[in-house]
This record gives sequence, C-alpha cells and structure tokens, in this order.
Amino acid sequence: MTAPPITATQSISQPDQMAQLSAKLTELRDRLRPGQREIADWNGGRLAVSAVPGAGKSTGMAVAAAITIAVNQLHQRKQLVVVTFTRSATANIKSKIRNHLKDLGLPAGGFTVQTLHGLAWTIARAYPEFSSIDPEAVLITPNQAHRLIRSTVERWISGNPALYQRLVEGTAFDGEETERLRRQSVLRTEILPAIAATVIHEAKSSGLSPDDLVEQSHFSHDDYQILTIAAGLYEQYQEQLQLNNWIDYDEMILSALRVLENPSIRQRWQEQCFAVFEDEAQDSSPLQTRLLEMLAITPDGEQQNLVRVGDPNQAINSTFTPADPVFFREFCASCQVDDRLAEMHLAGRSSEAIITAANFMLEWTNSLWEQARPLSHDSEIGAKNLPSSNLGALAEPPFRSQLIQIVPADDPQPNANPAPEGTGLEIHTPPDINDSIARIGQRVINLFAANPQGQAAILVRTNDQGKYITKNLRELFADQIEILEVGESDRRSQIPAEMLALLQFIDRPHSPDNLKAALSVLMQRRRIPSQDLNRLAAAPEQFLYPMSIDPQLSEAAKTASRFCKSLLKARMELPTYQLITFLAYTLDYEQTELATADKLSERILQQTRENSLGEMLALLGEIVSSEQFEPVDADGDTDKYTKAQQLTIITMHKAKGLDWDYVFIPFLHENMIPGNPYVPQQVQFLGGFTLAEVARAQIRSTVHNHPIPDLETAWERAGALKTAEEFRLLYVAMTRAKRLLWISAAKQAPFVWSKPENLQERPMCPVIPAMMRQFPQAVVSDDDAVDF
Repeated sequence: MTAPPITATQSISQPDQMAQLSAKLTELRDRLRPGQREIADWNGGRLAVSAVPGAGKSTGMAVAAAITIAVNQLHQRKQLVVVTFTRSATANIKSKIRNHLKDLGLPAGGFTVQTLHGLAWTIARAYPEFSSIDPEAVLITPNQAHRLIRSTVERWISGNPALYQRLVEGTAFDGEETERLRRQSVLRTEILPAIAATVIHEAKSSGLSPDDLVEQSHFSHDDYQILTIAAGLYEQYQEQLQLNNWIDYDEMILSALRVLENPSIRQRWQEQCFAVFEDEAQDSSPLQTRLLEMLAITPDGEQQNLVRVGDPNQAINSTFTPADPVFFREFCASCQVDDRLAEMHLAGRSSEAIITAANFMLEWTNSLWEQARPLSHDSEIGAKNLPSSNLGALAEPPFRSQLIQIVPADDPQPNANPAPEGTGLEIHTPPDINDSIARIGQRVINLFAANPQGQAAILVRTNDQGKYITKNLRELFADQIEILEVGESDRRSQIPAEMLALLQFIDRPHSPDNLKAALSVLMQRRRIPSQDLNRLAAAPEQFLYPMSIDPQLSEAAKTASRFCKSLLKARMELPTYQLITFLAYTLDYEQTELATADKLSERILQQTRENSLGEMLALLGEIVSSEQFEPVDADGDTDKYTKAQQLTIITMHKAKGLDWDYVFIPFLHENMIPGNPYVPQQVQFLGGFTLAEVARAQIRSTVHNHPIPDLETAWERAGALKTAEEFRLLYVAMTRAKRLLWISAAKQAPFVWSKPENLQERPMCPVIPAMMRQFPQAVVSDDDAVDF
C-alpha cells in the first residue's frame, strides 16, 4: 500500500496554502508508527487492521480520519463516518479528529462520529415509514428480570403446555407435588427467562427471525426441542415489543437495514458517506457489520470503502453477546488475500517485562488448544491442569498469533515502553486472600509515596471480589489510600429494582414470584443465608406461617422467614412514604446507596397523588422498565478511573480500554479463570447443562452454516467458548499495566465469593505455575514480600 498523493489537494486555489497543507499532512503522518501509518495511507477499498493492546488504534484512526478529510476535501454532504463501540470512545475520538483538523488549519467538519446503535437510530428515525419504528417508541434494555421477559415467558407457557410439561418432567421426576411446584418455579423464574434473554439477542443480532429458528429446529434432535422453545419465546417477545411500543438495540439495527433496503434511500446515504472507519471491530455482531458494509459501498457499486480496526485477542464479550471474534478474523483473512491487511504489532503502553509476560500467556494458552485438539489427557499442560479440557471443541485457538513488540528507539511518540517499577512483573502466592489484600495496600502506599503522579488499579473478576477488597482495605489503611470502587455505582443503579421487588412482596406476599424476588434481593444483599429459594417460594403460606403439621424449616429458612415477616409488619405500621427508607436500612445500604434511596423516595412522593402502595408500585415499575433514574454519585465523574494517587477497583471487563502505572490482579484461581461451565443445582433436573447456553451454541452453528449439534456437543462448545474467553479476559487485564504487573494466587480462598469468610485450599489458575517456571525472577516469596 502506498501513501495517498498529497497532490490530491491541488484543487485548493492558493499554491502557498497547498504547500503548507502538504507539509502539515506529511508532519502529521510522520508522527505515526508502522501499522498506524497503514491506516493513514488508506486510499480506498477495504482494509483490515489487526492491532495488539497498546498499539494506539484510536490515535492512528484519528490521524487517518483527519488526513482522509483533508486529502479528499470532505464536507457536510460527503462525510467520513467513524463508528466506535461506546459513547465515551465516541467523544474521545471526535475530540482528537477536531484537534488534528484545527492543527491543519481546516474547519472541524466533513466527518461524523457515532456509536453503531446511534448511527442506526439516525437512519431509522429519518424514515419511519420504511423502518416500521414509531418515533415515539421507548428504548429498553431487557434483561432476564425485565417484565417484558417475564411476560414473554408467561405467554409462551400458556400457549405451549406440552413443551412446558416436558421441561417440568425433566429427568428422574417421580410426580411428587412439592417437587413439581419447585421445578415450575425454577422454569418460570430462571430457566425460561434465561433462554429468552440469551437466544433472542443472539438470534436477532445475527439476523435470524423466529421463522428461521423454527426451520432450523427441524435439523436438531433433542428431547426438549430447545430451538422450538427459543423460536416460540422470540415470537412472543416481538409481539410484546409491538404491543408496548418498545424497541431494543437490536431492533434499531434491523430498522436501519429495512430503511436501506429501499434503493433510492440507500443510494442517498451512500452518496453522503465517503467511507466508514470502524473501531473495536471485534465486538461487532453480524447484523451490525452488514449495516456498515452496506453504507460503505460506493454509489456506483464498484467499491466498498471500509476500514475495520480491532483486536480479536481482546474479544471478551462473546459469551454474553453475539460478537464472536471469528467474524473479525474472517474479515482479516479475506483482506489478507487481497493484500489489504495491516497489523499493528508495536505497542508503547507497557514496559518490556509486562509485554513479555502477556506474549507468553498468549502462546501458552494457544499451546493448550493444540494439546486439546486430540483431547490428550496425559499432557503436562493438558486436561489434568485445566478444569474444562474442552478447548478442542473450538475451530480456532483462543488467540490470533499476533505478539506485542516494543517500539524502536526512534519511535515518534513520546514516553513509549516506560521503565518498569522494580522487575516490572511480580508473582505472589500468599497464604490467603486477606494477606493478598494487605500486601496490595502496603505496596500501593509505597508506590504512591515514591511517585506522586502514579496511578493504580486492582482488577477483579467479579464485583463481589471488588466489594470485599474495598471493605478490607478501608479497614486496614483507613485514610491512607483514596479508593474508587467502580462496582459501587452499579449497586446504586440496582436500587429501584430492589425496592420494586420488596414492595411487590409486601403488596402480595402469597405470590410465589413476589416471594422469590424478595428473597433473591435479601440473599444478594447478604441479609439472609444462601439457600434454595425455589423450594421456599413454592409454598408461601407454609414458609411465612408454618403450622405444626408442616415440614420443619431449616435454620436458614427460619432466618429468611423472620426477615420477610418484618417487612410485612412494617407495611402495617409505617406510612407508605416511609417504606423505601425503611427498606434501604433493612438492606444495610451504605451511605451513597441510602442517598440514592432517599432521592428515589422523593421523586415518587413528588409524582404520586394518593400516596398509595399501588400508585408507588406503578411508578417504580415505570422507572425500572424505562431505566430513567440516575443514582446519586458521591464520587463525582466516575469516568475518571485513572486519577493520580487513586486506587481504582474495577472488574476486568470494565478495565478494557484503560491503563494504569501499577496493576494488581489478585485471586487468580482456576475456579475463577478459566472456571468451569456452571450448572446450578436447582436446574440440574434437566441434565448436566443449561438450556440457554445449549441454545446459544446451536444458534451459532446455524450462523456459521455448521450442522446443529446435539445437547452434549453444544454444551461442550459452550464450555470451550467460555474457557477461551476467560483467558482472553486475563490477557486484557495483564495488558492494562504500564510499569508494574502484580499478580497473585493465594493458597486459601473462598469456593464462592458470596461467602468470602469460608476459606479453603484452592488450586491456582493454570497459567500461574507456567509463568512461575518461565519467569522465576518475578516470583516473590513470603520472606521477600513487603513488610507490613
């Protein structure tokens, strides 16, 4: 590929202006590294850019966008369309492009930056007669607990008694009534909502309709007819959307595609769109990719001006979205055939020790896959050291073989590959998780004392871990460390739904659904012990007011019963407007959560007239469904996760796209990464798998034109997908560090993080012993650990 000729600007009238712009464009391009320059040198057609972490994808794209706008003299009626994954990324790249255009002496026009859904909504809203979308429709984000999903499930059960009864019978059913009620509760509140939430999004984002699933169900052979169930739930879901005048994010994409099916409208958009630049392309679904490809075709149909930049090795959403990294890999492979693939190997984010560790982890994981292909059980790194030896079920290894390289000494961008802190990599195996936390706290204090501008983060696998770390660090180090736990804001956003669940129980305590929902909130907030809630909810009267002839409740159930009866007592003794405050204290909310509950209570009081429980429930239901409530944020701008002298505690998923000087990754045990496909005990009456994940695997086989797998094969593929993604998630976490990567696997850890006090011997993540052998200088013994 050659650079676009600067002479493309010859239509500029003044020769001196041409020369100045030409010099500025050359200077701007020269700031880029190899790989980044390939985007800037793009001059039409398709281009795939596969980039490693820290390679500067956004930087390269912003410069390339500015050069493209300048060289081709783009304007409002002929624009470059830049598509990003998140709103924050949109604001970031838009600012960079504008600054580059300003430096070039050009107006800040000729381009638009949008999220993919925002672009789709712009197209759909402009032509409601073709999109089939009411401009007044309400956007929702349905999850498993959303009332749309619950209504979908109830309607499906009513219309499909035979299929439902087959699920109730499952395996080893003796007809006992209590067990029947328990299974019905599990199906209605857990299994069927999970299938609906999973397969509807999976199928819809892949461009499949309910009729498509029905057709594919003829090729599947399982006793439960999972794809038939999925198709029925999907059909009911679509009817409920239309009935309530709701749309979801997938409907936005479908609506935009319906608009672009009109030849004249499609040509109009293609004439306005000079080219499409897409960032984070590994996270796009097939339907989203189809929309971009349609926009990128030139009006004459001769060429597709599409630049897709991504990193398949940072694909960490494929187990809960349809964004399978296979799709971007296929795009890269097709572009490579035409010599239209660029690879960004050079990365300046991290020190060499961290890059070496990340590369080792990538190659080690891919070697696992090679060993697993014949499903060897006697390899040193094979099944005996991997909890789910199912990687062989994947068609491709978890990682693309693309290693990170440090930048050369003459790199044009400043502060590349910073000097490491100490050895740059530390591997700890402390006695228990509490010792891990104490070591991290003392290390952070010392690091911040030595570097006042230093940034640090603890990356955790689950929010439960983050909450436990935060609690212990604040107890140990009080005001010595400024801590931001990102999960706190997530918990505050759940408050309206928690209040709704408890108030619905107070209103109708003998409803099994209401009782289970209230018990779930109490258990998640650790106000009652963990237990099988379906068994309790199956007979509300016996649970709340047992008689002497009823089976004896366990101690855990008695605790739960007392809590529930205290809620009912409050309903009788307190005025309605005080119930939310009472419930907030009952759930033991912390300060900012209490402030959020007060804000919610005030809003309801302002918007209700009768101050009745029924009116309160109706308003809360609206708030939860429309998601139109902002929690109180005591931390100010939560986007500032990388502030100096601040320790940010954040999940690995949310850390993607961020970086810190010092990154701590504790609790690396094999039950967390890679973990095992989990089948909750309450759903095992259907078999040793979960129907939602089996359905997902069957739908993906349809999308990839593969035969529909049976139950066992589909479950194996689901496990392989999860294993691969967990290792990619760890890779993403490791590559967030700039100067120090601190990892640990304590000898004793909890089996489940809902009970962090129950410590036991836990095997470490299998990559840890491999890294200890590979990097013995990084292993920190107990004697060498920081003295605290």
